[in-house]
Amino acid sequence: MTTRPLVVDFGDRRPEIDQAAWAAPGCTIIGSVRLAPGASVWYGCVLRADTEDISVGAGSNIQDGCVVHADPGFPAVVGSGVSVGHRAVLHGCTIEDDVLIGMGSVVLNGARIGSGSLVAAGAVVLEGTVIPPGSLVAGVPAKVRRALSEDERADIVRNAEGYADRARAHAAATSLLPTGRTDTAAGDRAPA
Repeated sequence: MTTRPLVVDFGDRRPEIDQAAWAAPGCTIIGSVRLAPGASVWYGCVLRADTEDISVGAGSNIQDGCVVHADPGFPAVVGSGVSVGHRAVLHGCTIEDDVLIGMGSVVLNGARIGSGSLVAAGAVVLEGTVIPPGSLVAGVPAKVRRALSEDERADIVRNAEGYADRARAHAAATSLLPTGRTDTAAGDRAPA
């Protein structure tokens, strides 16, 4: 297993990883991906921005095995304080602040998930779907089931904060400082 993330420049599209972000060993970050301070990308993830930008906001976490991809005309935007559960797929969509995307869920091109929402595990949010803030979304296709309570919304924030703490611990355990991206020390770099 590699001890660093694979960071790939794709033509003129270059990843920008803040010094206070963390990318796990073995994850792959390709093209114009921006990781804000405190963002974390976990083991086995692929973030591929070879056609449009991907941005991951401050304190957000992309958990193990996720795929984030941008399509022509559809950048992928992940706001601040977002948790993207294990093996979820975000494809050319916008996730606003303080959202939890459940494990194994899929959010497709042009969809927008409003702030403070929860997308249940295994849900499929179809192309162009707009979810209002503070919603519980579930099903295939995903539909708004109800409004989240204030306690549920606070749990989403606590979950992201907990992942930020774990990212710092994993960075120390893997002997990786938070990854900066100014030279090959940022990860194993491969040309496009």
